[in-house]
Amino acid sequence: MQKTAAAPEGDHPHIPEDRTLLLVDDDVPFLTRLARAMEGRGFEVSTASTVKEGKELARTKKPGFAVVDMRLEDGNGLDVVAALEEARPEARIIVLTGYGNIATAVTAVKLGAADYLAKPADADAIEAALLATGADKAGPPENPMSADRVRWEHIQRVYELCDRNVSETARRLNMHRRTLQRILAKRAPK
Repeated sequence: MQKTAAAPEGDHPHIPEDRTLLLVDDDVPFLTRLARAMEGRGFEVSTASTVKEGKELARTKKPGFAVVDMRLEDGNGLDVVAALEEARPEARIIVLTGYGNIATAVTAVKLGAADYLAKPADADAIEAALLATGADKAGPPENPMSADRVRWEHIQRVYELCDRNVSETARRLNMHRRTLQRILAKRAPK
């Protein structure tokens, strides 16, 4: 989902001149690999693994670009997106998540994100999203999740948010508890 706001000079969103990039993800091995890959592509990279660190770097570094994971150990990556938007409104922000859904995508874009990518996303896809202009359309994913997998991911997310309480999860998903137990006992669909 791409932001379609027009820049003053035409149909293309403003691409910051400087190549400063903030990466925020609590998966440290992924963060390290992505930082190296983006440095190799000419970005000046700063990294953070928590919401607190991400917000602080957003305020002090004011990066032109950012890649922010949606779910971090100490909170929601959307808080970092809001801080980035406040510190540098023209920054190009990409939100990454393993739990993509329409509501969070809309919220991310409203807060200032330029795009929303499902994990695992590689450095090429991230760079393309960061540098995309309004005329660029993101291509379809090479290996999109099946509808069954999307449903399973959503159920797992709600289950985790309910502190792995089956009864509460079933209530929130409006499904029978035993049906939910059967789904949770199965392996993830492909």
